[in-house]
Amino acid sequence: MIIIGEKINGTLKKTAQAIAERDAAFINSLAARQAAAGADYIDVNAGTGGGNETTDLLWLIDIVQEAVNVPLCLDSANPAALKAGMAAVSQTPMVNSISGEARRLEGILPLVAEKESPVIALLLDDAGIPENLEGRLKIGRLLMENTRSAGIPDSRVFIDPLAMAVSTKTEGAVVAIDSMKILREEYPEVKFSVGLSNISFGLPGRTLINQAFLAQLLAAGLDAAIINPMEQGLINMLYATEMILGRDRFCRNYTTAFRKGRIEL
Repeated sequence: MIIIGEKINGTLKKTAQAIAERDAAFINSLAARQAAAGADYIDVNAGTGGGNETTDLLWLIDIVQEAVNVPLCLDSANPAALKAGMAAVSQTPMVNSISGEARRLEGILPLVAEKESPVIALLLDDAGIPENLEGRLKIGRLLMENTRSAGIPDSRVFIDPLAMAVSTKTEGAVVAIDSMKILREEYPEVKFSVGLSNISFGLPGRTLINQAFLAQLLAAGLDAAIINPMEQGLINMLYATEMILGRDRFCRNYTTAFRKGRIEL
């Protein structure tokens, strides 16, 4: 599974402060620790605080690329910021994200097509996130129609079913998983990604909930997740579950991770 490190996000208090104060050492350390923990991409989100998103995003890109040789996941709903960011990266980035919202499709989809970037596609539209399965599927089909029309192969599209916190929506995890299963049948080459920690928002013992959800998502065919790669229990669960599901040929990923100290008991 593709691990997208979640910690360089301007919506997080400490990261927002580091961006505002141009604390390069803090950002450098976050990037390096996530890469060392096995992140395949580093999510870079400049936030929507009082700063200039484009300027802040370019600063983050510069600092992170100095720290690690890992591709970035550019996380923004702002087409201008994404365009500037995509011109500044040294490796093909993932783009997070498009959605069924007209402004995102019109502003971001052409950038993704031009740069041949993988893209995360959120199952929401201008009316928000549908609570029911039918609403999610409708948006998923609309998104696939648009990505195909733009010439983007299904294999570069990562659908995010947008799991809602179970503290407020009891069926939040079930709807997300069912959305994945049905859309996988309809679009066999498409991939799936989630922002995992949303599921446990507002509850105690969040890491336990995240681990349980990750195991269910992997069984449903999850391909990528935006997570904290330094959350040890989660990483243990990831390697063990992929092995049990037959997604780790000869158990190589598990045993290699164990030898490298990425799995700790």
